[in-house]
Amino acid sequence: MSEYLLQMKNISKTFPGVKALDNVELEIKKGEVHALIGENGAGKSTLIKILAGVYTPDPGARFFFEGKEAEISKPLDATMKGISIIYQDLSLFPNLSVAENIYIGRDSHKKPWTKVKWNDIKKIANKALKELDMDIDASIPVEQLSIAQQQMVEIARALAFDSKLIVMDEPTSSLSAGEVEKLYNVIDKLKKQGISIIFISHKLKELFKVSDRFTVLRDGKFVGSYDAQDMTEPKLIQLMVGRNVTYEKNQATVEVGETIFKVNQLSKEGNFKDISFELRKGEVLGITGLVGSGRTELAQAIFGISTPDAGTIELYGKKLSIRNSAGAVKEGVAYIPEARQTQGLVLEQSVINNISLPIISKLKNKFRLTDRKQEVKLAEEYVKTLDIRPALPHLDAGNLSGGNQQKIVIAKWLSTKPKVIIFDEPTNGIDIGAKTEIHKLMRKLANEGIGVIMISSELPEILAVSDRILVMRHGRIAGELNVAEATQENIMHYALQGKSNGKAPTFVAESNQMSQGV
Repeated sequence: MSEYLLQMKNISKTFPGVKALDNVELEIKKGEVHALIGENGAGKSTLIKILAGVYTPDPGARFFFEGKEAEISKPLDATMKGISIIYQDLSLFPNLSVAENIYIGRDSHKKPWTKVKWNDIKKIANKALKELDMDIDASIPVEQLSIAQQQMVEIARALAFDSKLIVMDEPTSSLSAGEVEKLYNVIDKLKKQGISIIFISHKLKELFKVSDRFTVLRDGKFVGSYDAQDMTEPKLIQLMVGRNVTYEKNQATVEVGETIFKVNQLSKEGNFKDISFELRKGEVLGITGLVGSGRTELAQAIFGISTPDAGTIELYGKKLSIRNSAGAVKEGVAYIPEARQTQGLVLEQSVINNISLPIISKLKNKFRLTDRKQEVKLAEEYVKTLDIRPALPHLDAGNLSGGNQQKIVIAKWLSTKPKVIIFDEPTNGIDIGAKTEIHKLMRKLANEGIGVIMISSELPEILAVSDRILVMRHGRIAGELNVAEATQENIMHYALQGKSNGKAPTFVAESNQMSQGV
């Protein structure tokens, strides 16, 4: 009997103008946690969509499941074999109950007029939740749950389907450190039950914590499969990107110019209070703190998504009256949101349409119609400048990898010619190679005189990019540090304990919601 639960052989996938996968293979053993890794654009998402039956591979592909050759040509084929996919953007119905979400799709093979047995639905949901030690009321709508709880509902749904293989795509991207530990415990429990897991993440430390083996893809090709015990982080990065990549503290001395942007005692009830800071020409200002400290709420208030209760905002000495995001763009302020797929992009539209969206009114010809040639030219320039791959501006944004989607969002806002640009978790769910590209871009923009504010939970990123760092806690600025004096320890001190009354910060170990590793 085969030791492998799943074998995918000779997997290729060609889209118009690009070969996304070229003769890739993937072998998953029974009861193992298998990390599927590679840079954004390496082909991970395409491979998983083929496994899920969403994409049809090129001719010649072969699937083996539990030692027997199998066909996976549609999502139902994967589901019936016990394959469940938990995507980074959860696929739950927020207005339906937990029980309904867990059960939905289970009876897809039955006739439409089959009577719904609600008691059975509740029993199945409660049984799956109990297996995960989750104390959740199965009758409440999913929208009332936290992101971590919603993720557990996705896993419970996989258990309710008697899944033998669960794919987890960036499962920790929106979780706190405490919630991540709970997820690790769940993964360990699933593994002991003999369930196999494909784990996709760009956080190397968690890959090494949970994975038994690694499969590496690069540029749509299979690089190799390796036992975790034989792998190190530098070796893994080199396999992923084909070169050595470092992620070090910013040591550069920046020549700071005039004050570009100024926030004075900005407050919003229940979100943040008395926030004051200045952003100077040539610097990257980092803002960090625990999840819930008010960082994103502050950025959204600056950008006009919400309205502050008090305080002022100045740009080059001029007081701004920003009532909405359109007003912010008009004043020269841009905001790149954390949730790029839901807030930053129209996934069903082309790269061209996404990039031109905020300035479409300016791309008119003499007949007051959109000048398509000008629109395409603009997109092609940014595709080339930001190295968006594949370099196909007519491709829908939803078909690109996370890192390249993020580049589209950046291009979209750069097209507005901003004076200040706020990056909110700019490299969330992006591989280390793409991270360094975006870091270099932020530095380049600052050098060109654009005001750059970066919000991040990743302390190595904050230290690698920022010239000055603001630490938020409970909606207030708890500390300000120059990068020369900043360490992960004193940043964490301010984030956890606040100001230290003039004493040198002392790090206190505590469960937190900030990432201290790549």
